[in-house]
Amino acid sequence: MSAGVGHAWPDVAFPEAAKDSLKDEQLRRNVRHATDVITTKRGRVTGELEDWQALRESGSAIRAHVLRNLDTYLVQFEQACTAAGGHVHWARDAAEANAIVLGLLEPKGAKEVLKIKSMTTEEIGLNRTLASHGIEAKETDLAELIIQLGKDKPSHIVVPALHKNRHQVREIFSREMGLKDLGDRPEDLTEAARQHLRERFLSVPVAISGANFLIAETGGVCIVESEGNGRMCLTLPDTLITIAGIEKVLPRFRDMEVFLQTLPRSATGERMNPYNSVWTGVHDGDGPREFHVILLDNGRSEILKDAEAQQTLKCIRCAACQNACPVYRQTGGHAYSSVYAGPIGAILTPQLYQLQRGSTLPYASSLCGACYEVCPVKINIPEVLIHLRGEVVREEQKTLKGKLGPWNLGMQAAAKIFMSGDRLELAQQLGRMGQKPFVGGDGFIHHLPMMMSGWTQSRDMAAMPKESFRQWWEKREKGAQA
Repeated sequence: MSAGVGHAWPDVAFPEAAKDSLKDEQLRRNVRHATDVITTKRGRVTGELEDWQALRESGSAIRAHVLRNLDTYLVQFEQACTAAGGHVHWARDAAEANAIVLGLLEPKGAKEVLKIKSMTTEEIGLNRTLASHGIEAKETDLAELIIQLGKDKPSHIVVPALHKNRHQVREIFSREMGLKDLGDRPEDLTEAARQHLRERFLSVPVAISGANFLIAETGGVCIVESEGNGRMCLTLPDTLITIAGIEKVLPRFRDMEVFLQTLPRSATGERMNPYNSVWTGVHDGDGPREFHVILLDNGRSEILKDAEAQQTLKCIRCAACQNACPVYRQTGGHAYSSVYAGPIGAILTPQLYQLQRGSTLPYASSLCGACYEVCPVKINIPEVLIHLRGEVVREEQKTLKGKLGPWNLGMQAAAKIFMSGDRLELAQQLGRMGQKPFVGGDGFIHHLPMMMSGWTQSRDMAAMPKESFRQWWEKREKGAQA
């Protein structure tokens, strides 16, 4: 597999990218407000279900079962979809997926396609590929339309324009649509988007979608959404092309009874999505005349080989972990330099690209566990983060530069120190002596020099106490014996 093919984002290390995001006060206010609203709604609608934890357990068990039998269910899906009149294509990576799409569009002479919000097509850089071949991809999801017209990038899996407030959206629409008198009420903005898109819904003959779920039993594809644009794209065009990651498959139609309860509650704090569309193959007089499904690997098979990290593929893209993450809430999504931001992006991105990019993302977490607490399929993200940190370190230690790097030498020295009580006590004594010039009158260290400065860039550090626990315990025991 050609790792990274299709990714349109620059590979900037998270610490550097986060510094820029932290300077943007407006962005931080927008992200904080939006995640607060969604998190509050989520808490209300999950709290009203007595069997919420049982639903999480069921969702986790179904997704784990799928991953153990992925080959079987994918073949079953292909057979059922084909029998219903669909066409199934297999893509090893982004380049193959994009080539398949072009191979379907170019014989039709397509110059324009409609798109439903899809992180998978963002992952493979589909819009950029289409543009390079003279085909315009028109986003129909409101948030994606904001991103496209604003020449921006998505910052959230479910709400890609979460970092924009309505005043900023009004400026984008007014400029790009030529609407000088456009208001900034939500009704004004959605009406402008509706008028902008309506003619295209009726005239463009090809649409491209992602998928929330693939159903092996029936060969069906499911999309859940809130705006109705998806249903317009699924029903009006003559040709529909769906691009889905291979992990999206579910065994049975009835499995959706779990996910249609957990996904909307976790994603947007709704009891049910306003639009739940399931379609299977083609039917005379109803919907597209031609239907294609592209099953995308793009690194997922490699993730599946890792017993500890494969739970990453259980994700149903609800973004609850993003909304709950204290790191994401401060930096927003662009700091992750990936289509997938937040905790799930911190474990998914480096694995999709086999640590060739995103190697700093496993450290973009406080390991507080909030992401695990809200995950509707119980992905233990902190566990995977720690596992990936180990992988990153082992990769670095394969090179001379990594072996002689300050962090590796420091951690090796720390390991030696912690293996011996005497060495630990000596290190503590040296530390107390060395910290004296930096301890303030309040007992805290506010600034450390050179490579240690990172510890005090955004927080104060308590000074080492005059007496260690070991010393205190030893004195206590001697006092008890006396």
